[in-house]
Amino acid sequence: MVPTQMLLHFQWLQNQADILLNPLSLSIFLFLIFSAVLFLLRSQNSSSSSHSHSLNLPPCPPTLPLIGNLHQLSRLVHHSLRDLSRQHGPFMLMYLGWAKVLVVSSAEMAREIMKNHDNVFADRAITSTAKALMYGCKDIGLAPYGEYWRQVRKLCVLDLLCLKRVHSFKFIREEEASSLVAKISRSASSGSTIDLSDLLGILANNVVARCTFGSKYEGEDGRNRFEELSKTTMNLIREFSMADFFPCLGWMDILTGFRRRLKRHIQEIDTFLDEVINEHMMKSDLHDDLDQQHFLIDRLILAQKHKTLDVKLDRENIKAIIMDMFIGGTDTTATTLEWAMAELIKSPNEMKKVQEEVRRAVGEKTKVEEDDIRRMDYLKCVIKETLRLHAPVPTLLPREAITSATVNGYYIPAKTKVFINAWAIQRDPEVWERAEEFAPERFLCSSGVDFKCQDFDFIPFGSGRRSCPGVAFGLSFVEVALASLLYWFDWELPNGGIKEELDMTEVHRTTVSKRDPLLLVPILHSFQISC
Repeated sequence: MVPTQMLLHFQWLQNQADILLNPLSLSIFLFLIFSAVLFLLRSQNSSSSSHSHSLNLPPCPPTLPLIGNLHQLSRLVHHSLRDLSRQHGPFMLMYLGWAKVLVVSSAEMAREIMKNHDNVFADRAITSTAKALMYGCKDIGLAPYGEYWRQVRKLCVLDLLCLKRVHSFKFIREEEASSLVAKISRSASSGSTIDLSDLLGILANNVVARCTFGSKYEGEDGRNRFEELSKTTMNLIREFSMADFFPCLGWMDILTGFRRRLKRHIQEIDTFLDEVINEHMMKSDLHDDLDQQHFLIDRLILAQKHKTLDVKLDRENIKAIIMDMFIGGTDTTATTLEWAMAELIKSPNEMKKVQEEVRRAVGEKTKVEEDDIRRMDYLKCVIKETLRLHAPVPTLLPREAITSATVNGYYIPAKTKVFINAWAIQRDPEVWERAEEFAPERFLCSSGVDFKCQDFDFIPFGSGRRSCPGVAFGLSFVEVALASLLYWFDWELPNGGIKEELDMTEVHRTTVSKRDPLLLVPILHSFQISC
């Protein structure tokens, strides 16, 4: 649902804050830096400062030697960046160690980056962890801007995630949603409390696995085998890597054991993906006709066989693209569903309104069908409002300047990283009335505000060359899953909890999700006979 590079680079930015919040890392950092390279860096900073005065750089918060602005970041980085931008403006330069980061916090400045200067900021900053996990950045999201990226993105947009392909997966989404309903119904019959956050995570992994592989590849415990690999992947991405923070101290990643853990995990992923690819290559029904192939991995294998791209597509490319699908399409969709349900639980009037619409559109059928969604305008507004308030990766659209540029009168050096704080933009009180409130009806009155918003005040999936190619895939999944939960069940908090007081505290994991799992009591709606 959200491109992999957004997750990877949001984790990178989060790691920069974590270094100062981890006492052990801070101690090692201070000792080595101040004892080994203090004199060199002072000389460089002096030279850089003299040069900066001759350039019109964007405003910058006060910095400290060596660490720059790291001390001003909290664990919720998007909150810190919004607070700093209120003091220093929506076009702000920061120094995170050796890295220059341009922080964009307004729709006007986002338009400058993603539209007026889109070709300049079309590259991606590559972290050492991302490079290793994505087979040298051979995926779609992290591939450097150039011919290879254009070819694989074209394959993705026109084939893998085109509307025709997304529609062909309708039966998978409906079946997995029905399976979730059946599982919840068993708890509803006994009045049990469920961990909806966990169930939504399993649902997302199952849908992506079946669309990609044609199978959930369940282990002995009944869970998706790739789900555990994906979780470990995201945990590794979250770990601090000295090589990304101070390249000259990259050897410390060996001492901490990080590189060893990373290498071992990559071998596990590689073994699993080789097993799956070999299995699909041996399938007797893997015809040469692409039109006969349904699942994403089969289409990638045949694209490789028939050399349908003007660039080389080998086994590592296939693996990297598959990793994109899982990292970008599982946690993000599950988190969106979690926040949507949490906001509706807190807002009884909105919950009643959307449930009435869903039940009216579906009638008394035995399952929610995707064809019913077209009659659910308010449900779509609920999803938009959820993404406005809770972008899964709030510092979206991590880009890097290919060349130096002048933007809005400011000089931006080449290789400057760019973080667009969509969370701040989408909560800007100068743009959004009642900006901090959950008000889905605002989108009924603003029918022109869509996921390709040209005003750049609603950009959960980005814009321009590096926008998310999986919008249709992710939204279709979220819509049918949310509609199914609202159609079949009424919902209460455990132990008679007050809905308006539901804790909505954020925590940064792989995405920005609820700190506490969403524990709810499902009640089978009275007009239902059975599941």
